[in-house]
Amino acid sequence: MKRREMLVAGLAAATMGAQANAAKPSLEVWKSPECGCCKGWMTHMEKNGFSIGKVHNDGNTDARKTLGLPLQVGSCHTAKVGPYALEGHVPAREVRRLLAERPAAVGLAVPAMPLGSPGMDGPDFDNQTQPYDVLLVLKDGSTRVFQSYR
Repeated sequence: MKRREMLVAGLAAATMGAQANAAKPSLEVWKSPECGCCKGWMTHMEKNGFSIGKVHNDGNTDARKTLGLPLQVGSCHTAKVGPYALEGHVPAREVRRLLAERPAAVGLAVPAMPLGSPGMDGPDFDNQTQPYDVLLVLKDGSTRVFQSYR
């Protein structure tokens, strides 16, 4: 390979790397300071192409209300990604789908803390799983199943 071709190839690789980093969706997260499963969920999101921006360790009740999430979909942490709210242990796969499809909605929620969901999985939870639904929270506060995990 000639020197010029090597420089062009190197520049192209550097540009693609910078674009990939810039394209990582960033999450703002509200949680309690002692919650370990919230940290597990954030690790899951980072491993799946998201970056964690600001983390608020003062609970999520006010954030849930501000972002328009109804109390009945509540869980241990709340996040914001782009124009959407996320409540609970929503898998990264569904967040990527949400961002791709761009529905007219408040966001996604996994109510409560089902075993086997991201952050509530693995050896810390005896590898137990429960069926759960990822809900699409609509602007009127109603929900519909976005994805089921069985």
